[in-house]
Amino acid sequence: MADKYTLNVKINPDVAMALVKDGMGTDAELLHEELNDLGDGRMIGTLVYERYFLRSGNQAAMVIIADNLQGVTNIRLISAGSSNSMIFKVDFGAGKSFASSVARILSDYTVE
Repeated sequence: MADKYTLNVKINPDVAMALVKDGMGTDAELLHEELNDLGDGRMIGTLVYERYFLRSGNQAAMVIIADNLQGVTNIRLISAGSSNSMIFKVDFGAGKSFASSVARILSDYTVE
């Protein structure tokens, strides 16, 4: 089951990624990180995390994509793998919880 969330922030992607990395804590493992500077102040970055959720009994992954290609910095959060069943994709809120941890970290910088 994949959950997708989007938010816009008033900081550059590199700063947003640094805040997420600092705020995620030790229960989430950073599996991959990249930041591409496209010039003219434009950049796109990706973070991939994995975390174990006891309530779903499974490892969950989250991909965080941050870019400012359209002016404002857009953050996309995609959580996946949080369901432990092949047939019924129920994660007991683990995907939403994972994504909301990033939203909380960036809440001081979020814009509508």
